[in-house]
Order: sequence, then C-alpha cells, then structure tokens
Amino acid sequence: MGKVERIVFLSLVLDLFAFTIPLPLFPRIIEWYTVREISDPNGLLSRTLRFVSALRGIFYKPQQNSQRWDVVFLGGLMGSVFSTLQFLVSPHIGSLSDKYGRRNVLLITMIGNILSALIWIKSTTFASYMLSRVIGGLSEGNVQLATAILSDVSTPANRSKALAHVGIAFAICFCIGPPIGAYFASRPVPPSVGALQMELNIYAAPAILTLVLLVAETLFLIVALPETRNTRPDKHDNVNPVEAPVNEKSKTASIVRSVQERTELLRVLRKLHFLFLGIFSGVEFTLTFLTFDLFDWNNKQNGVLMGSIGIITAALGLVFLAILPHFVSTQPKIAVGLLRAAAVCLAFTSATVVSSLTSYASLQCDEGFDKDTGKPAAGHPELAKGKALGEFRSSGQLGRAIGPLLACASYWTFGPSVTYVVSAIAMLTLSASMKTVTILSGKSS
Repeated sequence: MGKVERIVFLSLVLDLFAFTIPLPLFPRIIEWYTVREISDPNGLLSRTLRFVSALRGIFYKPQQNSQRWDVVFLGGLMGSVFSTLQFLVSPHIGSLSDKYGRRNVLLITMIGNILSALIWIKSTTFASYMLSRVIGGLSEGNVQLATAILSDVSTPANRSKALAHVGIAFAICFCIGPPIGAYFASRPVPPSVGALQMELNIYAAPAILTLVLLVAETLFLIVALPETRNTRPDKHDNVNPVEAPVNEKSKTASIVRSVQERTELLRVLRKLHFLFLGIFSGVEFTLTFLTFDLFDWNNKQNGVLMGSIGIITAALGLVFLAILPHFVSTQPKIAVGLLRAAAVCLAFTSATVVSSLTSYASLQCDEGFDKDTGKPAAGHPELAKGKALGEFRSSGQLGRAIGPLLACASYWTFGPSVTYVVSAIAMLTLSASMKTVTILSGKSS
C-alpha cells in the first residue's frame, strides 16, 4: 500500500466510523422526539407524522400500534433525505475537485460534516436534528473523493486493488461503528460538557464521539494528504511481475476504447449502481426497524446486530429475512440467529458489489495525463475522474433515496416476508443482467 493509499484508507476509517455510529439509534431517536413534541400540533415532527400516517393509510391500516409503523416509514424518509441530497450534490463535488483539486474540496466538505455533528449534539428538536442531516447530506464527499484520489494515484492495472481499500474501510467501520454507537448511547456526556448546563440531544455522547472523529480526520488530512489531481502514478507501482502481462493487456484494451464506448459503459454502470442500491438499501434500511417492530430491540441489541457483519451472499440473506417472521413467535432464538445471518450477508454484498462497480467505472475515466509525455492532458470533460465518478455515486444515492421508501411501503402493504422474497428475486435478476457489461466490454476490446 502506497503512502497516499494509506492516508486515504485511514481517513476513510475515521469518516465511516463517524458515519456508522448513529445507524442503530434512528428508531429510538424518533421515539424520543415523538415523546417531546407530539403535544405540539404545529411542530415539524407532528406535521411530518400526520403526513406519514396519511400516506401509510393508503397502503396499510394496522389493527394496533399504528404509530410504530409510522416510525418505520419516517426512518425511511430520514435516510432518503440524506441520499437525495447526495444525489444532487455528488456530481458538483466531483466537478469542483476536477477544477480546484481533490484536497481542497475534501477539506471544505469536512467543515460541513463537523457543523452537522455540532448541530446534532445540540438538537433538542426534530427540526434541528433534520437540519443536521441536511447539512451532512450536502457535505459528505469523503467516499466519492477518496475514490477519485485512489484513481489518481493508481494505474489501470492496479486500480481494483487500490479501490478495494474503500470496501475494506466500509467492512471495518460497519462492524465496529454501530456497536460503539449503541454503547455510547447509554453513557452520560463527559462531565466537562455537562458542566456547561446546556440542554443536549439524548444521544449527545455518540454525537460528541462523532465530532471528535471528524475533527481528527480533518486535522489528519490537512497535515498528511497531498494534492493528487493530474498526478501520474508509477506504472510499475504495486504490480506483481507475474501478473504484468495480463495487466498490460487489460490496460491496452482500456486505452483503445473510444470516448463513445466508455461513455456508454459508464451509463450502463450507473444504471446497475442505481438498481442495485435501490434494492439493497431498501432491505438494509428496514433491518433496524424490523427488529423494532418484531422484537422491540433497544440500541445495544441493534448495535450488536449491525456489528455482526461478515461474508456470504445477499440472496441467501434475503431468503433468511423472508422466513424470519414465521419463527418470531414459535422459535425466537432461531429468528434472532437468522436476522444476524442476514445482516452478515447484506454487508458483504454491499462491500463487494459497490467496490467492483466503482472500480470498473473508474477505468472508463480519462487518466488525466498524456501517456507519452506524462504531462496533464486536456481529456474529455464527461470522462474527467471527479465528474464521472461523482455522477456514478449520484446514481447510487438516487437508488438509496428511493429504495427505503419503496421497501417501507411494501413492508406495510404485503408484510416483511413478501418484501424480502421479492427483493431476493430482484437481486438475482439484476445479477443475471450484469452480462450487459460483459457484452459491451467485449465489443469495446
């Protein structure tokens, strides 16, 4: 692993650690705000819950605990707000990094992330908490820019290996972030903060930890990260001599593709990214709410579930979820085991599929320098790394925005079993459609 790759990997671990801390807390956060604000009919939360209740009534009218179902859908809305903002802003962040440099734009986005954490600490109203989420959605650019940076400093031959660090960082943080977030949710704030005698969010302790991580990441980037835009990597760096002939052949195939062919491949990859994350995120986001609905789990139990992430396939995980409700009343221990196994399957799929699609998308971008002189090249604007990878991420975030809403609507209308069975079939169908990329690649080479 090269110097820049190590820096990017460590910054990603800090960033994703901060990002995953609040994941198991969403249901209880909404409950806390509900208790505090339900008496105010004109408050944002009351108006939002009325809208959610009316929308839910179109699909499903439960016999009891209707408010719990509304919490499920409101959680989906909260996730969709963040992803919708990322869908809108990601192409612009990428284009700005092409113009002003990856490092400069990344540091600016970190300021927004820090502001988001500060507002979360003090967010005693639902409106202020949503403001925190909006600022975070507009500011999050670490993963996208890390991908561009790693693409800058790697050759086409070792691009996949370099971008694998993004998937590794995700795997590490999704294992440790949620359990630690759940742990700190039960801890009081530090005495030095409590001495200020300010009213804080009920989960101020994990919010403070998030702030500390983001500040540490920002300082680390200021000190350690160089600018990588228009950097020419050493073409022999990190290449196994035994694999060199194969890698050179792959690189040649990439070079001879026309702009039109690469643009078409990027279009197909964006479509696959959108569909995959649309299906996946719907299932992923309802996991925590499934435990809330079926088991009434607390933050600690949700943290343990989300930390039990490992390696299997998504389709198997979705089958587990489909049969899960049948074991809840008769054999609860088996039900809990199946739920944890499903979380394991889904997490592995997220890390491998998204990383593979991202790696292949980055190979279609202009390398940013002339292959003969080594000097920065003008290239094609639509294939500039920042812009192209920003649009690629944007397509996935659109899927993440729509997926939770559709999954929640299906959860209400047809129940969890049908929802997860259909999701499994859709994922298998999407897997079969991946041959489109192979066909296009074959024509290009």
